[in-house]
Amino acid sequence: MSESTHPTIHRTDYTSPNYLVDTVDLRFELGEETTLVTARLAMRANHNPTAGPGPLVLDGRRLVLKSLSLDGSPLLPDRYLLTADGLTVPVVADAFTLEIVTELRPQENTFLEGLYRSAGMFCTQCEAEGFRTITFYPDRPDVLAVFTTTIEADSDRYPVLLSNGNLTGSGTLPGNRHFATWHDPFPKPSYLFALVAGDLASCEGQFTTCSGREVALRLYVHPQNLHKCDHPLRSLQKAMRWDEETFGREYDLDIYMIVAVDDFNMGAMENKGLNIFNSRYVLASPETATDDDYQAIEEVIGHEYFHNWSGNRVTCRDWFQLSLKEGLTIFRDQEFTADMESRGVKRINDVRYLRTIQFAEDSGPLAHPVRPDSYMEINNFYTATVYNKGAEIIRMLRTLLGPERFRQGMDLYFARYDGHAATVYDFVAAMAEAGGIDLGQFDRWYSQAGTPQLTASASFEPANGSYTLVVRQSTPATPGQPLKEPLHIPLAMGLLSHSGEECAVTLAGEPQPGPTTRVLELRRAEETFRFTGLAGEPVPALLRTFSAPVRLAYPYRHAELVLLMSHETDPFCRWEAGQQLAARVLLGLVDDWRQGREFTLDPDFVAAFEAVLTGRTGDRAFQAEALTLPTEAYLAEMLTEIEPTAIHAARQFVRRTLAASLRGEFLAVRAACRPKGPYRPDDGLSGQRRLANLCLGYLAPLEEHSFIDLCVEQYRTADNMTDAMGALIPLASCNCPERELLLAEFYDRWQADRQVVDKWFSLQATAILPDTLPRLTTLLNHPAFELHNPNRFRALVGAFSQGNQVRFHAPDGAGYRFLTDQLLQLIPVNPQVAARLLAPLTRWRRFDANRQQLMKIELERIRSMKDLPRDVYEVVTKSLAE
Repeated sequence: MSESTHPTIHRTDYTSPNYLVDTVDLRFELGEETTLVTARLAMRANHNPTAGPGPLVLDGRRLVLKSLSLDGSPLLPDRYLLTADGLTVPVVADAFTLEIVTELRPQENTFLEGLYRSAGMFCTQCEAEGFRTITFYPDRPDVLAVFTTTIEADSDRYPVLLSNGNLTGSGTLPGNRHFATWHDPFPKPSYLFALVAGDLASCEGQFTTCSGREVALRLYVHPQNLHKCDHPLRSLQKAMRWDEETFGREYDLDIYMIVAVDDFNMGAMENKGLNIFNSRYVLASPETATDDDYQAIEEVIGHEYFHNWSGNRVTCRDWFQLSLKEGLTIFRDQEFTADMESRGVKRINDVRYLRTIQFAEDSGPLAHPVRPDSYMEINNFYTATVYNKGAEIIRMLRTLLGPERFRQGMDLYFARYDGHAATVYDFVAAMAEAGGIDLGQFDRWYSQAGTPQLTASASFEPANGSYTLVVRQSTPATPGQPLKEPLHIPLAMGLLSHSGEECAVTLAGEPQPGPTTRVLELRRAEETFRFTGLAGEPVPALLRTFSAPVRLAYPYRHAELVLLMSHETDPFCRWEAGQQLAARVLLGLVDDWRQGREFTLDPDFVAAFEAVLTGRTGDRAFQAEALTLPTEAYLAEMLTEIEPTAIHAARQFVRRTLAASLRGEFLAVRAACRPKGPYRPDDGLSGQRRLANLCLGYLAPLEEHSFIDLCVEQYRTADNMTDAMGALIPLASCNCPERELLLAEFYDRWQADRQVVDKWFSLQATAILPDTLPRLTTLLNHPAFELHNPNRFRALVGAFSQGNQVRFHAPDGAGYRFLTDQLLQLIPVNPQVAARLLAPLTRWRRFDANRQQLMKIELERIRSMKDLPRDVYEVVTKSLAE
């Protein structure tokens, strides 16, 4: 397989489309064996009239062309060129109507893109390039058209027929068939097209917009899941109101629909007016969904709704601008969730994900800018870099402009580009104009890959009460970008006295003392800031709110970190101080392991941990975050050479030592946090449940009978999935008979519920016991395991390879072979999901020589596969490139 087989697409090669589409009339005749699609495209040339029209080139893959007509006249095969990638008509007029009839076999579509069948229903997934598997079309985001869609199907099998826009007609047809016609008045690119047909029940609601319009809300699910729709419906209503109040964005159609689909490659899709969701992000009941599930559903519901403006009404010009819609909308859904829940805890969780997943991307062979320069397969760039780092860029813009001017910039952006395809440059230019700020250097955040490193140092002069902070920035080399230029970085910070009070100080150049939190703007490789008016040496609280996606190094002393943990007002900085203390201890133990020294735990760390555990706080959710040790994946990112066995041994030692030393305190806090009365997902007690389950999670690994009995008792009496999982997660890694008993009971009770069975598979995939991999090999033959279902595959294979560091990275390479064996089966079925699950193998250079060799062997096995799809080919070849 050569790169010429899978050509590289470059951002600099962009040209505007030769032809535009004004209207699209689609008719789908859905059948059990085949589906017939008729597309009527009203098109016009988009070029200099004096040059004359050029050939019409339409994208198309895996299609059977039945007929082709131009302005009502059939075209014979000698009038067009048909290839595996599309259709070319050499001669057309400046304006014309093209009618195309294609035949599909959705029942055989295991790729889950375009039109396919899932659990007896037809549905679509067209982002990024799925529409070209439905009909021949200029399948690119800068071609916007008005769509009218008619769906025809069997009345009994598919009583519900849905598409984008508003319903304009329906009726019966001969042969027990019926039809529905939907019209979307807003021009959209083809990737936002959607269709659903099935036997579905609906949960219905209403929303009154700020201008007084009534919008019908409908959630479509399989009938047995109708009782799980209350929470997503409420979440949708909250998101609609929040977007009006926060960004002034009002919904524009008469109806808004969500459909839950069991087989789906992504989390959800924002198709205009008809969102198609992975079932796991819709269905929720107290018995089957945890507090985290409820929050994730609310967040994803919000995300897809917010796309109505940031992605649909204003879309991206080309796929290199993907973060224009995804990074912006991630920022919007993060803010929505922060307003609905705990803002501090939400920020901590967002930072934890960024550091664990996105920072790893930035330091690996697949590192790429937020606005990539090239790709072979666009599906490979639906990454944490494009989404989450992209969101951090938006957040930095708000920090630099301030909330008021940032809102003005958003308003200007939406007004200027409504109904158009825009670029990242267009967005930044709108922000610069509204904010009256030069953002030319800031654009480097979009063009440079890699995570910037800030190194700070400070000095204090008691004689004149001045404090000098020096900050240096650098960004490591990444593939294709050996040299980096300085970035425009907002560094939010404050100064605390040694009694924990905020210091009012004057920054050089200011006429008088300023606010306690300053935003320092870094533009050069080294910047110096001088503060005056201090009575004593302060403790800096750096990177408040995590104001930029950077690594920060500052030589904090132990006492300074303890002070920040106790007195810092910013939740992120307070949490970060504890994380730094814990990371120092854990990384020191990793070094002890490498040197063959016996583990011991610093009593000062135990004392600091105890103070947080027993301290009185009104925010139990934050307390739980503060008591959660850095993850093994995060610790790995802090090491030059990753040693998973040492990291795991160190972290388990600290957890067990803390549990043994503070068992009484853990038990007391757990008892105090166990909510009284029946569970309600909106009862405001999720933080208490989280902390109570965290305490049990510390105690259970001691494997004492009393703690095992606590797990069993909590599981058997739980009236909600949060507490049931809180007992099962630690028990799944305990070598005791109760483990097998409760796992069996759990499956027997929930075997008919797909989302809960996914949890059952993941419980076993993430268990840290030595028998985990043999158990997973057996589970591959379990009747409930489905290779073709992305959720089920991710629940078992993905959870193991991405969430079980110690067992996946076994020194003998068995974990690597297990992943590769399963991917080799998945690649011909669903290469898109397979390419994403390759990530753990791609970072082989970060490990010791033995593991490097073992991972490379597996990557070579995949590369040698015949007819390797370009999704997988791109990931493997870039990973192995020297």
